Amino acid sequence: MAEPPMSCDCFVSLPPGSRDDHVIFGKNSDRPRDEVQEVAHYPAASHPPGSMLECTYIQIPQVEQTHAVVLSKPAWMWGAEMGANDQGVCIGNEAVWTRETVASGEALLGMDFVRLGLERGDSAWAALTVITGLLEQYGQGGPCREDPEPFSYHNTFLLVDRKEAWVLETAGKLWVAQRVTEGVKNISNQLTIGAEVSAEHPELRSVAQAEGWWDGEGEFNFSQVFSPENPPARMELAKQRYKGGTELLRQHDGSVTAEVMISILRDKPSGICMNSGGFCTTGSMVSILPRDCSLPCVHFFTATPDPSRSVFKPFVFSDGATPVPRVVSPQFGPDDPVRKQPRFQSRVDRRHDLYKAHQVALSSMETNSDEGLAIYEILMDLESQCLSEISAMLNGEIPGEELGGLFFDCVDTEIKFYQ
Repeated sequence: MAEPPMSCDCFVSLPPGSRDDHVIFGKNSDRPRDEVQEVAHYPAASHPPGSMLECTYIQIPQVEQTHAVVLSKPAWMWGAEMGANDQGVCIGNEAVWTRETVASGEALLGMDFVRLGLERGDSAWAALTVITGLLEQYGQGGPCREDPEPFSYHNTFLLVDRKEAWVLETAGKLWVAQRVTEGVKNISNQLTIGAEVSAEHPELRSVAQAEGWWDGEGEFNFSQVFSPENPPARMELAKQRYKGGTELLRQHDGSVTAEVMISILRDKPSGICMNSGGFCTTGSMVSILPRDCSLPCVHFFTATPDPSRSVFKPFVFSDGATPVPRVVSPQFGPDDPVRKQPRFQSRVDRRHDLYKAHQVALSSMETNSDEGLAIYEILMDLESQCLSEISAMLNGEIPGEELGGLFFDCVDTEIKFYQ
């Protein structure tokens, strides 16, 4: 079987890398072409003591209080590719392979860790400790795509808040983390942490030494010690994408804005905007996290594939946030093929309303170049208006509490336009 092209890219810019006093986060989620990604908002909640939480494959104890989250997630799983919470934390994950063997059994998915970190962590570091604690307890594993053919991997994460970012890289239950406090940083489908380690699993080095991967005397370089001797083709190809992302960030270092981050996610020559064989960029996210805590964080989601032909729509947490069911996929309950044993023996239609409308529009763009260009220009105008409103709000020209329904309005406008 050919190596599945599983790949993603995460980016962050912290002042002075950003033009303004903002932290800017971005991620493209590259997944199977026919997989639907929904954008779902879950309010903060209290849970009875002793209650259990059903993740994608396994149950774990629920905590008593969870934060409000907004997630861009493959519709078939509990976890998320990327998202944010109402505490100003953003997380995205990437697939990696290491010298540690990928466990064959079902455990927590990397995407489950993203959601758990957001629901339980009030800072990037707190979310990291949530993830590493659960990783050490339950491990990571299970099918990572909606297919009976097994395919699993280890994970790296980019965790960001208003003050700092953390890169977290894992190998089985082992992990290492690097703190980033300024400038620009990106991660892709490879290990990037070398000797600059800020935190680590207490047994990381002893395991590496016991396995004969490190002599215990020279410098401990995590990526060198734990990268596989014969990496999958996908990890090798990711090196060029990682270099391309690093170069794009370098070009804009000192002037990164949400608009710049969106342009990076739309970049096709680097491969960051992916459209290759059975895979494409199925969802994208960009967030603005102002250092000034009196200003709200703003999270842009496409909820549709291919950011170069999608609209980034802003979501702002507020007490009166309007539900947006038209970017949420249908639910199938116990009849869902992911819930039945054996899993994934059939497929169901998970397309949400915006996804369906966007598919029709993409078809028009591909078959009628003039009509396609007109559609594209109007969509970009809609996005530009949203970005202008957000800029005005962050500059104090309009109050942020009036933007609780902006995501709903943008989705509604986009669908009406397609129709």
